[in-house]
Amino acid sequence: MTVTLRKTDILNGIILGLIIAIFIIAILKNLRGSVPIPSFLTDSEWLLLFLLPLIVTSWTLITFYLGTKWPVFFQFGKFITIGLSNTAIDFGVLNLLMYFSGIEKGLFFSIFKGISFIFAVTNSYVWNKYWTFENPEGKKWAKQFIMFIVISGTAFLINVAVASLIVNVLKPFGNITPTIWANFGALASLILTIMWTFLGYKFIVFRK
Repeated sequence: MTVTLRKTDILNGIILGLIIAIFIIAILKNLRGSVPIPSFLTDSEWLLLFLLPLIVTSWTLITFYLGTKWPVFFQFGKFITIGLSNTAIDFGVLNLLMYFSGIEKGLFFSIFKGISFIFAVTNSYVWNKYWTFENPEGKKWAKQFIMFIVISGTAFLINVAVASLIVNVLKPFGNITPTIWANFGALASLILTIMWTFLGYKFIVFRK
C-alpha cells in the first residue's frame, strides 16, 4: 500500500481544524463561570481559529511521513483528527443547547445529547468514508449505508444511555457543578462510542 500526500489532505486538515476551533469556542462559552478557564483563552478565543488549523495540518503531515514507512499511521492519523472533530461537534452542540435553554439535566438533557450525537456521527460518516478509508460510493452503497445505520444506531444507544445514566441516575460528587457533571457524562459515553465505531467502521462498514 503506497501512501501519497495530496492537496486535499492539507485542505481537509485546515477545514477540520476550523471545525474543531469553532465548537471549542462554543464549549468555552457555556463552561465560563462553571470552571476556572485561563483568561488568555476567553480573551483570545479567535486565536483558536488560526492555531488549530495549523496544528491539525502539522499533524496530517507528521502522520503522512510516518505513513510512508507504516501506511496504517496515515490512516490512523486521519481517523484521530476526525475523531477530535466529532468530539468537538458532540460537546459543542450539547453545550450550545444547554447554554441557550438553561437546561442541564432530565429528559431534555437526553434529547440534547441525542441531537449532538447525530451531528457528530454524520460528520464522522462523511469524513471517514471519503477521507480516512477512501471508500466512495460503489456497487454496494445501499448495503454499506444500512450497515452504517446499524453500527451508528447501536453507538447512538450506547452514547445516550451511558451519558444519561451518569447524569440522571448517579449524583455529582464533591463540588462538581451540574454543567461539569453533564460534560463528564458525555465524556464517559464518548470513550465506549469511539471503541465501537472504530471497529465497526473499519471492519464492517468501510471494509474494502
